Amino acid sequence: MSRNSGTVTANKATVTSDVPQLRPRDLLTKDDCLELFRQLYLARYFDVRLIKEKRLGHLTGTLYSSHNQEAILVGSLFGLKPNDWISPIHRDMPAFFLKDIKFDWENPERMGMSIEQVCSQVWGRVDSPGRARDNWSHIGSKSKHIIHSTSMLAGTIPVAAGVVYADRLNGGDAVCITFNGEGSTAQGIFHEAINYAAVHKLPVVTVIENNQWAYGTPVDLECPTNDVADRAKGFGIPGLVADGQDVFDVYDKVMTAVEYARAGKGPSIVECKTFRAYGHGDHDDDRANRYRPKEEIEAGRTRDPISICRNNLVALGYLSAEEAEKHRADGKNATEAKNEDFPPEVVAYLSKGIDFALKSPLPAAEEGAKWVFREPQ
Repeated sequence: MSRNSGTVTANKATVTSDVPQLRPRDLLTKDDCLELFRQLYLARYFDVRLIKEKRLGHLTGTLYSSHNQEAILVGSLFGLKPNDWISPIHRDMPAFFLKDIKFDWENPERMGMSIEQVCSQVWGRVDSPGRARDNWSHIGSKSKHIIHSTSMLAGTIPVAAGVVYADRLNGGDAVCITFNGEGSTAQGIFHEAINYAAVHKLPVVTVIENNQWAYGTPVDLECPTNDVADRAKGFGIPGLVADGQDVFDVYDKVMTAVEYARAGKGPSIVECKTFRAYGHGDHDDDRANRYRPKEEIEAGRTRDPISICRNNLVALGYLSAEEAEKHRADGKNATEAKNEDFPPEVVAYLSKGIDFALKSPLPAAEEGAKWVFREPQ
């Protein structure tokens, strides 16, 4: 494929055989598939609603949109076990509440953050994991098996390797999925960490969200190979390429890598070809419309993950023609999308989190130096 096309023309996971190969998606039930669809709406509504809240003056701070990249998060997380670890980055804010959410959105004991915690983080309130030290994703939870995200992309891969190494020494079988942009694969720490994981056959799955741009740098100035996944060849590990707009293809490729890792065979790289709908952050939206070609933006936005999933569900017979016409959030930006474009349970779930955050107080000013210096015993 063209490295800037955002479309997948090669399938690195294809196995030549006379016997039909069973894909991970083939084991999903109808309810599983419909839940994947529902989670795509949830991730999209989180993005749309926060953009609206900021434009209304109800929210401050930078937003890093995951609009149009939701299939990567939903497809990657759906098949994990509760005790598996994840390592999100700045564009993965929905991952914090999507972890272990399957069919059990309201369970306070599940191995993922609650929507109240995540919204409190965004609004900088006392109930946030970061206690108002940031409005965005520099959070994590050891108890929920979420590695704290950092601004140093790829810098969490060695942490992930250490976490699962310790887990193996303790007799565990956890896998860790790390999320990274394609630009991070040009950093030395990326290669050092993947090399270490490969040498020790550690169960680290590195998902590359290739949205074609590292801030304002195009992918052909970041990576010399046709596919970022080709970097895996240097470490002797699998490199898979997924259509990042198709939640089922992401699920197939990531679960293939997860099963490989859990079997003790070592790490993999899964590149998800996608497209960033907006700028690097909302501070970059206007500039992004100038440094990216207009035709590229228009082409990238035509392949909406919600549309692609809907078409798959109709083809499977899981959605009727009438059901498929409901909730048409796809193809709409935050200004155009309305609440009725989303399932009511999605709107209610996020509204509950926002209401909680708005009623939650700010931390006391005396906390300002907390976690900066060593606390007295």
